[in-house]
Amino acid sequence: MIHKKVAKINEEISAIGIGCWNMGGDWDSSEESKSIDVIHAAIDMGVNLFDVAPVYGWGNSEKVLGKALKQDGLRNKVLIASKAGLTWDKPHHTANNLSKESLLKEIDDSLMRLQTDHIDIYQMHWPDPNVPLEETAEALNIMKKAGKIRYVGLSNFAQKDVEKMMEYISVDCQQSLYNMLERNPATYHGIPLDYRTEKEVFPVVKKYGQAFLPYSPLMQGLLAGKFLDGMTISNHDIRNENPKFSGETFKVYQEGARKLKAFADEIGRPMNEMTLNWTRQREEVTSIIGGASSLEQLKHNIHCTEWNLTDEEIAKINEILVPFENMD
Repeated sequence: MIHKKVAKINEEISAIGIGCWNMGGDWDSSEESKSIDVIHAAIDMGVNLFDVAPVYGWGNSEKVLGKALKQDGLRNKVLIASKAGLTWDKPHHTANNLSKESLLKEIDDSLMRLQTDHIDIYQMHWPDPNVPLEETAEALNIMKKAGKIRYVGLSNFAQKDVEKMMEYISVDCQQSLYNMLERNPATYHGIPLDYRTEKEVFPVVKKYGQAFLPYSPLMQGLLAGKFLDGMTISNHDIRNENPKFSGETFKVYQEGARKLKAFADEIGRPMNEMTLNWTRQREEVTSIIGGASSLEQLKHNIHCTEWNLTDEEIAKINEILVPFENMD
């Protein structure tokens, strides 16, 4: 496993991280025992970053991760990157809330579900226009002084707000939507994004030595070779809520994925490995947050660290990706 080092984080971070959204019950592949097996195998293979959030599975993803890490003292071998600021009610209506009062409650709830006394990287999941950044930073500083969090991250934030937040507290990590077909996306699941990843986020993380954790690196399975011939998911799968997975827009992304699959076949590499390899070789990318619903998928994800695309292969891939540089 390749590990990367950035100025803002003391530890080296595995180039492949594990995203735990699919472990909470929102995806067709969710199954607790399999998820725990994947977590344990990932650690054995050198993964030391696990990304989760309270809202994933309405708290269940954190519970599954906490249960897995409680065994054999595994907690001290990894970095937990959880989130806050996206709360929900009983009917599962979500709301952005980065208020001091809410955050101080959320951290304790997450620590309980994760069965730990601290979270390594605590990320504000989405901006909250109704709460001043100073108030959010005040809550985070209280948590740091109490030893409940170690590093602060911002997810899906406009870069002007990232730099403003840095006036009140160190911002050590950023997370945003990024993959081959969504390079400067304007929306995620229909939610407007007030940043463009390659154009705006990359220069900032590089300037300040922040970790960068791209999420949805396989575009929810499309860049792993799924759905090339159409959607095959059940009605309760969370991907049904992604507007990009329907209509004419999906056909465009689907055609791009088919071209990438053809090139992966040409160079004799699995499509998901080629996709992750291309992302991993970006200088600004620290650890790719990828889901793994099976041991086989996990092995393929990690195997992308054992070989490199050549400059010529990257150039050919980039030719395929030209139409997607600014597509949403």
